Amino acid sequence: MTTPAGIDAAIRATSSDEIPFALIEQGFEAFPKPAGKKFEYGTTGIRTKGDTLESTCYRLAIIGALRSKSLNGKLIGLMVTASHNPEPDNGIKPIDSRGEMLDVTWEPYCTAACNAVDAQEFFGILKKLIHAYKIDLKTPAKVIYGHDTRPSSPMLIKAVASGLAAMGAQTIDAGLKTTPQLHYLVHAHNTAGTEEAYGEPTEEGYYKKLADAFLKLVEGKPATSKLTVDCANGVGAHALLNIQKYIPSSALEIRALRTAIGTKGALNDGCGADYVKIGQKLPKDIEKDGVQQGDRMCSFDGDADRIVFYYLRGNPAQKDSFRLLDGDKIAALATDYISELAKKAGIELNVGCVQTAYANGSSTKYLEQRVPVTCTPTGVKHLHRAAEHYDVGVYFEANGHGTVLFSPDALKLLSEAKPTTPAAEDALIQLRNLVDVINQTVGDAISDMLLVEVILRSRQWDCEEWDALYEELPNKMLKVIVKDRAAFTTEDAERRLVTPTGLQAKIDEVVAKYKDARSFVRPSGTEDCVRVYAETGLAAELDSLANNVAKLVQEASDA
Repeated sequence: MTTPAGIDAAIRATSSDEIPFALIEQGFEAFPKPAGKKFEYGTTGIRTKGDTLESTCYRLAIIGALRSKSLNGKLIGLMVTASHNPEPDNGIKPIDSRGEMLDVTWEPYCTAACNAVDAQEFFGILKKLIHAYKIDLKTPAKVIYGHDTRPSSPMLIKAVASGLAAMGAQTIDAGLKTTPQLHYLVHAHNTAGTEEAYGEPTEEGYYKKLADAFLKLVEGKPATSKLTVDCANGVGAHALLNIQKYIPSSALEIRALRTAIGTKGALNDGCGADYVKIGQKLPKDIEKDGVQQGDRMCSFDGDADRIVFYYLRGNPAQKDSFRLLDGDKIAALATDYISELAKKAGIELNVGCVQTAYANGSSTKYLEQRVPVTCTPTGVKHLHRAAEHYDVGVYFEANGHGTVLFSPDALKLLSEAKPTTPAAEDALIQLRNLVDVINQTVGDAISDMLLVEVILRSRQWDCEEWDALYEELPNKMLKVIVKDRAAFTTEDAERRLVTPTGLQAKIDEVVAKYKDARSFVRPSGTEDCVRVYAETGLAAELDSLANNVAKLVQEASDA
């Protein structure tokens, strides 16, 4: 990766006030769009089979360079990853200048650009984009890009690099990175040397910032038991092994499993956060690693932006011994702890929590008794924006993707507060260090892992005590393969269907037959399917509800 000192010296900006059509057209020949393939910008970018994405990566690299120019040359990120998806999939996630998701108003241009049938149509889209945002093409462009461990990533990175070269952009090849690390690097670079400096804009800076804050937060607190981490055989294994160099085992003992980055077909296969969350079961064959009752375990997903915890309660041989501590439980733990620290510190912070329709009904009830709760459509870009309306916004999807945002006003209050008692001073110090252990740009499995460890260590809790915050309602999620997921549209934060017409009424009739039940249907933002979520008061009725709603969805698709 280019060092910060070498970045400005490495700039190769275009001096023309015209789009370099000739250079871009060469890329169209080198990276042709697959015939008949339609691309769609989802919750964080475009994701599909890796062997069909070269044209998309090339075109979004050009869009990324224009985004940088539109922001007066600020650094923009491009991450090649498909997160929790199977290994043959891949994707590309644009990262905006503050380390957040790409401005939503640019998404339609991305979709149109990736579906353009020829260079002339693509040029027309670029011209519209340049006109709409009054982009000065003479402004230098800076783009950093990274990738996860998928076999298709090197091929796609070449397409990204070619698109950036065609635009004369200054580039930083960050290499193998977790998605949260690339978000961190974008934000850290763009704030370097300012009052809002986020951290040293290097991979080492990322590790040091999180590790230093963690060690301060757990200082003097008795160590808890060893943590077992399923790295999903993905890039999270690389990051976890590296951060352990900065956190001694005496402070946190970690047993890293599923670290086979170079094994073909291993990524997310029978392991990882999505496998554990959806199946509500241990990673495949983890029993062979000596898992025992009460062990504290967690799983990352393939690009390490999600995490879920779990443990075994009672006899491990029993089916119901598996206990999941997902994003809802993390949100409850963090919200309680931060609210408690603010009260002890004697400062007024408007702490709120943001969830989606996938949040377990028990978690929503628990949180609403303590803080304001907002429900948004699925996708971290929606939760992130909603969380920004609080002084401290805790947001987590049930799948384990989430973080905590401290507003500028909250950061100012924390820095200027003058505690009146030793207890208040200690709480204030804890809050200040929490800010640094949390990756506030995006959900981050490693950052969230450390946050949970800090809270459990502070409370001297094990997983069972954490789990006891509330009892989840039995729930299940199914995927239904449909002819056209776009035919399924929603409203009310994706909790109710608008189309196909009449389907929601049929779902309501089914749900009414079960005790304390709810179910909703939404098209996936990352896969070619429709997702069905079901929740009931009685575990014995769960499968019946989920299967009946899924049947209705399939019938509507086939009609």
